[in-house]
Amino acid sequence: MINTQVRPLTTNDYHRMIETGIIHEGEHIELISGQVLNMVAKGTRHTLCTRRLFKQLLNLIGDRSDVQSQDPITLPNNSEPEPDVIIARLRSDNYANSHPAPADIILVIEVADSSLDFDRSTKSQIYAAAEISEYWIVNLIDSRLEIYSQPQGSIYTNTQIVLPPRLVNLPHFSDIAIDLATIFPPKIA
Repeated sequence: MINTQVRPLTTNDYHRMIETGIIHEGEHIELISGQVLNMVAKGTRHTLCTRRLFKQLLNLIGDRSDVQSQDPITLPNNSEPEPDVIIARLRSDNYANSHPAPADIILVIEVADSSLDFDRSTKSQIYAAAEISEYWIVNLIDSRLEIYSQPQGSIYTNTQIVLPPRLVNLPHFSDIAIDLATIFPPKIA
């Protein structure tokens, strides 16, 4: 009998594949739970929203934290997703020696339209399992912010829905609020 089980990749396997050129930098893929998955193509609303969000967070946070956009984070569950935006703690090496890990991450944000189901299920599970304390989905389909917090196992036990034009405070920055009205792009008719 032939063994047809697929062996999941470790994060180290994935990095070696990049270093040896099997996977090329700039390929639209992510390592999720040991599997290399194609990333969903981004439409103009997704791109505009991500850009607006990233710029606003950079302006609001300044040099108090590290804001990254569409860069890898390394999770212990053989995952290396590339969230649309993260806020990470400052580190003396400026992340030259490794990608941000769960202990570094203050907030993960995914902007979702066609990826909404995946972001609510698979991404939510890997972020919760990695004990990322807060995860936001900027839901472009329903024009709302979904806030997930209090990870327990592979689920978040608290969910909050916030509609524009409200202000939302950032975790760990009680003096900083983001204006949702400036994040959501207009819906295309």
